[in-house]
Amino acid sequence: MKKKYILAPFAVLMLLAACKNADKKHEDHKKDEPKTQADSLLADVMDGHNVGMAKYSKLQAMEKKVKATMDSIAKLPAKTKQELASYKAKLDSAAADLSYALFAMDKWMEEFNMDSAVNNAEERIKYLLDEKMKVGKVKNAILNSLSKADSLLKAKF
Repeated sequence: MKKKYILAPFAVLMLLAACKNADKKHEDHKKDEPKTQADSLLADVMDGHNVGMAKYSKLQAMEKKVKATMDSIAKLPAKTKQELASYKAKLDSAAADLSYALFAMDKWMEEFNMDSAVNNAEERIKYLLDEKMKVGKVKNAILNSLSKADSLLKAKF
């Protein structure tokens, strides 16, 4: 019975510490929240970038798989290749889409200037609105090309 009484104060201390940590985490989260329209736009732009970058290596791997499948089709007998011509055309299109998505992400990252017009709020907002649109298109190109290629590779022919 003595063990329960000894552990009770320890449990109360742990509970209090956990509550204080939860409050601190909530305060820390508030520090990260955007304070201005430019901050909010920058967060949106970076979210689009992060989604794209999270899929970047998958894009590269998918492009290799699609090209390997096309290479395999090229080694088949002429009659079989002819039967798969429509499928191969779709693979060609998917490969082009994947290649474009990779190119678009690289180009956007190369051209993006995180510090553009930091001393001019109006210009910064214009810049970030434009970049939000651009990175949104890149993100869509990435997600759509991956989905298309994945569907094609899973299709039975």
